[in-house]
Amino acid sequence: MADPYPWGPPYGGPPPPLRDIPARDLRPRRVWYVVGALLGLVLVGAGIASIVTTVKDTMHSVDTARSFSSGGTRTFGFVRGETKAIYVSQAGPGHVECRIPELGSGSITRPDSTFRVTLGSRSWDRVFEVRTGSTGDYALTCTSERPAEFALGDRPRVGATIGGIAAGIGCFLAALAAVTAIVLVTAVRRSRHRRRLAAARAAGGSAV
Repeated sequence: MADPYPWGPPYGGPPPPLRDIPARDLRPRRVWYVVGALLGLVLVGAGIASIVTTVKDTMHSVDTARSFSSGGTRTFGFVRGETKAIYVSQAGPGHVECRIPELGSGSITRPDSTFRVTLGSRSWDRVFEVRTGSTGDYALTCTSERPAEFALGDRPRVGATIGGIAAGIGCFLAALAAVTAIVLVTAVRRSRHRRRLAAARAAGGSAV
């Protein structure tokens, strides 16, 4: 093997290999990798919680426990000024009608947009909204051209649903960005510190 220093070793001897620098001497410490991982887990957990809560709220917006068949009648409690939604579950599209005899015209309206909630194998479509002028119990009757089940539920909050899902996705992206940034910055700074230590030891001094 050829001598790498044919005219003698350089002053002070060759610099020590970078791998000879103990990892515990490098800065920033490796604990920052743990900090990055924990931060990522917290953000991912927050994102999952936001999405799960939003989905649960949407699923519970339909009172399927008190559903009734087409042509039937069920009494529900209404609060003055509160808007409730009427949902239908049927096989395919069909004309539906709902009425509350005690209420005047205009209390039951058809929404401009569609909204569907899927619970298990059954889907519920919002077909009407009800807003009463006084608090009390009212009998709701609904009919359909097809065999169908009707249920009363909360008025869908589309903005809140989209916001909750968007917040969850935002937490996932923030977790990815934060973990990547912390890992890269820590790795680069430790690599630079390793080189400074190696150069300082080669020169017979010390570096921080």
